Amino acid sequence: MSYEARLAELDLQLPTMPKALGLYRPVLVVGNLAYLSGHGPLRPDGSFVVGKAGAEMDVAAAKEAARLTALASLASLKTHLGSLDRVGRLVKTMGLVNATPDFVDHPAVINGFSEVMRDVLGEEAGIAARSAFGAVSLPAGWVVEIESVFELAE
Repeated sequence: MSYEARLAELDLQLPTMPKALGLYRPVLVVGNLAYLSGHGPLRPDGSFVVGKAGAEMDVAAAKEAARLTALASLASLKTHLGSLDRVGRLVKTMGLVNATPDFVDHPAVINGFSEVMRDVLGEEAGIAARSAFGAVSLPAGWVVEIESVFELAE
């Protein structure tokens, strides 16, 4: 099944991507790799989820924000590549969580991103090498920022 068909089957809606917040490319293809700049938790209405995990946001809410970030990342890929079916696999994920100093559940938060990728791309192509870090702050107050690398299909 194509990734586009799987998105429809899962009833996942991709957001419309806003303009970049700075001087960078949201997606840059070099050879057979697509590098995605840091993406944030974009809601369907165009706003972003903001907050700090461990303070005003619990693990479940931050994980949902990471899920929204996965959809934003897929939207950028689709916009840049024309179709998600040009994706071969997810290679690497780096997730940052805007968190209090005592927050330790960064991997559980970033699982929201990883679960969407697994569901859309499948067990083999959707599970990547991954890091999850805490951050004292993130752009625009986002609760998560995630960058990723995808291999393109041959």
